[in-house]
Amino acid sequence: MADRSTAITPGETAPDFTLKDQDEQDFTLGALKGKRVLLSFHPLAATGFCTTQMKDLEANFDAMAALDTVPVGISVDAPPAKKLWATDMGVKKLRLLSDFWPHGAVSAAYGMFREQYGTSKRANVLVDGNGRVAWVKEYKILSAPDIAEVMAVLKK
Repeated sequence: MADRSTAITPGETAPDFTLKDQDEQDFTLGALKGKRVLLSFHPLAATGFCTTQMKDLEANFDAMAALDTVPVGISVDAPPAKKLWATDMGVKKLRLLSDFWPHGAVSAAYGMFREQYGTSKRANVLVDGNGRVAWVKEYKILSAPDIAEVMAVLKK
């Protein structure tokens, strides 16, 4: 996977990847052809805005599934940290993906890696059922994405 200096844009082919989730299970983007996938990048597990971001996805998981969309969280934290965080938040449906090693490789492939901090940006990337990027939005680090806006995008 190649690193990018700028964020991926709508219309581009989404780089395929396989990452472990909080339960050490493989998640492969390409295996979900035909479904939309919301990649929700966040800097670090167990931090305030990241927790809000993931809890919002968990609370809207079924509504997103009804819109043929699979939401996932992605950060550079290791799977055991993701597991503890998921348990602490009460996350049962949402998969929290570990972009731990090679460190930030998926984030970098999407132009979402913050080299100076060693974390990803806060962003949402919607991949359509054909594996193309349909929507991208970056957010300020000290904020959480507006889940109502995300749901409105999914309903279009």
